[in-house]
Amino acid sequence: MNEELTGDAAAAAARHARYGKLPERIRFEDMTEGVEAGPGDGTRASYDPAGTWKYYSCLALDLGL
Repeated sequence: MNEELTGDAAAAAARHARYGKLPERIRFEDMTEGVEAGPGDGTRASYDPAGTWKYYSCLALDLGL
């Protein structure tokens, strides 16, 4: 039983050496990036009634019913 304890103690020591402390804290400023937004040309926000069929999804139409 002594051998099991020394094996467990050695495994615990190795585990503590590898995972014993948390990684360094990352600052919030390092996680975010600020990008200037330019004026949009309006093509993405405009409504195109002729092009709406591209985004229409109907199961009956997909199955050809």
